[in-house]
Amino acid sequence: MRKGRKIPQRTCIGCRAVRPKRDLIRVVRTPEGAIHLDPTGKQSGRGAYLCPSAACVELAFQRKQLERALQITIASDTLEELRSELEAYHESP
Repeated sequence: MRKGRKIPQRTCIGCRAVRPKRDLIRVVRTPEGAIHLDPTGKQSGRGAYLCPSAACVELAFQRKQLERALQITIASDTLEELRSELEAYHESP
């Protein structure tokens, strides 16, 4: 009997729910220090995963979980850029 393929699991830094990697959005800190979304999940750098819901994203920002996970202090203008990237990601099909 053959087993099915293993599905990678990741934890959302906002709500702490464990979900399949494909269901979450990856935020990456590149080696240059830039922070942005990684829709492919393959960019080099330190990453953190978030549920696609706006509530989880806001919870992660309020609790500074994103800063903790990426091990960097994030400026408020960078957070606003990240929010706009997330909104654009939600609007795309």
